[in-house]
Amino acid sequence: MVTVKANAKINLTLDILSKRLDGYHEVEMVMQSVGLFDTIRMERQQTGISLQIDTKELLADETNLAWKAARLFLDVYRIQEGVFIEIEKRIPIAAGLAGGSADAAGVLIGMNILFGKRLTAEDLCALGEQIGSDIPFCIEGGTMLATGRGEILQRLPNLPPLFVVLAKPPVSVSTAWAYRNYDETGALYHPDTKKMIAALSEGCVDHIASCLANVLEEVTKKEYTIIEAYKHVFMENGAIASLMSGSGPTVFALTKTKTDADYAAAALARNYPDAAVFVVSTVGRNNI
Repeated sequence: MVTVKANAKINLTLDILSKRLDGYHEVEMVMQSVGLFDTIRMERQQTGISLQIDTKELLADETNLAWKAARLFLDVYRIQEGVFIEIEKRIPIAAGLAGGSADAAGVLIGMNILFGKRLTAEDLCALGEQIGSDIPFCIEGGTMLATGRGEILQRLPNLPPLFVVLAKPPVSVSTAWAYRNYDETGALYHPDTKKMIAALSEGCVDHIASCLANVLEEVTKKEYTIIEAYKHVFMENGAIASLMSGSGPTVFALTKTKTDADYAAAALARNYPDAAVFVVSTVGRNNI
């Protein structure tokens, strides 16, 4: 059996540069892995793909990204055997944390080990980008600049160790919905990606905090005002910065200490008991 931890991600920045001819958006994002993860267990079986997930919120069939990742790996490398995949979910669904992409990335990493293919991270990313734009980042992990559709990656200086509080409201947001609404309204303010990269190079936490920005936040919080409310609670209770991740609705807070993170998390949970709240830390790149 092979066991893989599939980490969630947050966006330190998210900018949309243009709408592409292929229907996707040209993006520029600084992405960061965090220590909230799904656990994926995999075993060889005689034939086919068996997928088991510990929640009824997700279909465990060929529409699931994890299933697609396994199918792609088996087909590309002409493997006649099959695989049993069990996913223990902790990353909230439709939350802006790349949970589905993380699971697909974890499956590709696990398949590489399970079938002894000795593929590089670059090889796995080339597979992953065929089924999801965030999958290459989830394979690599750490702190990275993502451009193109999100699949073109550049390694950045590691984010200094920080604690992260994640809070997901009891709503789900479709990525397609968020981008479609962005196309109609645009954004008043865009991230200064170069400034964020410079802050990471300096390793200055306060500068990094001041550069957080996400053009989809304005779009999503018009529909879900709870996002701004969560940010307010975090900033009043020890966070050095707070932002919505991805297309939302999850809001994260950065803190310098675990004590500050626990305090902010408790305040959020006290004010909004229906929120899913997690205290984690930032994590570095995956070892592949």
